[in-house]
Amino acid sequence: MSFSRRLRRGVRSPFSNLAAQGEPWVWLTAGSLAIASVMIVGLLVFIAVRGAATFWPRPLVAVSLTDGRRVLGEVTDRELSGETSEGSGQTVGRQLIRTANFELSGEHYRWIDDTAVDSIDRPDWATAVERLEGGRFHGYPVRLLRSGEPVAEGPAAAWQEYRRIHPEVRRRYAKAVWIDRHQRGELQRELRAARLAVAAARLEAGAESAAVAAAAAAEAEVTARVAEQSRELDAATSRLREANRQWAFEFRTADDQLVTLPLDQMVQAWQPNRLGLLGKLQVYGARWWEFLADDPREANSAGGVFPAIWGTVAMTLIMALLVAPFGVLAALYLREYASSGPLTSTVRIAINNLAGVPSIVYGAFGLGFFCYGVGGRIDELFFRASLVADNQPTFGTGGLLWAALTLALLTLPVVIVATEEALAAVPNSMREGSYACGASKWQTIRRIVLPRALPGIMTGLILAMARGAGEVAPLMLVGVKKLALDLPIDGSFPFVHPEREFMHLAYLIYDVGFQSPNSQAAQPMVFTITFLLVTIIALLNIAAIFIRSRLKRRYVMQQF
Repeated sequence: MSFSRRLRRGVRSPFSNLAAQGEPWVWLTAGSLAIASVMIVGLLVFIAVRGAATFWPRPLVAVSLTDGRRVLGEVTDRELSGETSEGSGQTVGRQLIRTANFELSGEHYRWIDDTAVDSIDRPDWATAVERLEGGRFHGYPVRLLRSGEPVAEGPAAAWQEYRRIHPEVRRRYAKAVWIDRHQRGELQRELRAARLAVAAARLEAGAESAAVAAAAAAEAEVTARVAEQSRELDAATSRLREANRQWAFEFRTADDQLVTLPLDQMVQAWQPNRLGLLGKLQVYGARWWEFLADDPREANSAGGVFPAIWGTVAMTLIMALLVAPFGVLAALYLREYASSGPLTSTVRIAINNLAGVPSIVYGAFGLGFFCYGVGGRIDELFFRASLVADNQPTFGTGGLLWAALTLALLTLPVVIVATEEALAAVPNSMREGSYACGASKWQTIRRIVLPRALPGIMTGLILAMARGAGEVAPLMLVGVKKLALDLPIDGSFPFVHPEREFMHLAYLIYDVGFQSPNSQAAQPMVFTITFLLVTIIALLNIAAIFIRSRLKRRYVMQQF
């Protein structure tokens, strides 16, 4: 090799020095992290803004068109239509208006070109009404009616009287719903229990046995008592509904049609053009409360999501309680007890591969093994009477328990891997010091290793909860339902009903966004439910992170 070539090889450029030190890769990694963080934060901010703004009372505008028609509604969007106006060459815009009044116009939303608009104003008495059925209604108050006779004439008087009467109407409506759902439901459960007792006696002792006769006599008593109580409940609900049917509110639409709305069908009403900031905040809070505490309606595109919130939180917590002990015990065995060898390596590879299995495969496994296999066997052993009397399974179908177990299997590899890494991070010197003091292996694990590894174990559990709470595909097979108003945890004995199907926020997003007959009306609910789901996952993770921090301060940061 010539001297000049060796000289050239010995000369290093500044970039070569930086590359040797790894600085370009450090900056590349930092830039990638920054870009990823911005993307994640941007997505969360977009969801939060669109979701939180759904219930803000927007102004109602009265649009007069050039053809003489009038439209009353909320401006929800605006865009350029892509067409140009004659003579000017400028692009024409258009706006999307939520017109409501579906039963009159056949549409919830309408695009209106700017060229078709004659004038726009904001009437003071324009009113938005949320109804139990039929969706949103927009109109101008005319009079309040009782038994068909006006009790308040004019917008001001009618609105003031409505504000006074409507809370009592809603209380009567809620009481009637409570009677129908809970008290009647309790009677139906008693009647079903008596019927199942007869079927169980027939299966155990024969059709002609004394046990069957006694069970039939008890069923007759229960039937008579339930019938009497049902008549009392019918009378109570009839009085409540009759009192509500007396009241109605008459409105005038933008096209001068008179529409009478029963007061018990009006969930809430507001006049956004007359509201100040405090009034808008009150309406905003009331609509959020309805969303969080009420049941869904209008094919899940309106109303609340309380059953879905309850089902999501219950399933996630049960899943965490199931996956934590199994994941920790498996990792303890692999790290602390199992000897190194082909079998242990194969198990670790299998666990890592299970983390990449599509979630729908877990759903199919849960349906076949848990629902049909384990659940069917439980029904044959303990619920044969239900199979005979009702011809329907109890545990042999999807439910909360099988959904939680399926997601526990799905998230188990995450917990095992995280726990193994946490156990491996504990210095061997601490184990050796414990053995030197005379402690056994289990005492060392329980008092030294596990406390030091708990923060890492909690990290794995946080990741598992975050993934499990957002899964949809397995739940569609093992327990989730479009509408399930009976909660899996309630005040009815035995209080916890793991066999019941449930609602889930993630599935609700899919149903509202892709299965709703009116996608435009359901679009705001998609953002709101997504925002709520992200918030619930964040709160669960924050609670777990708080616990992890306390454990870290207690065990990891202390001096040994």
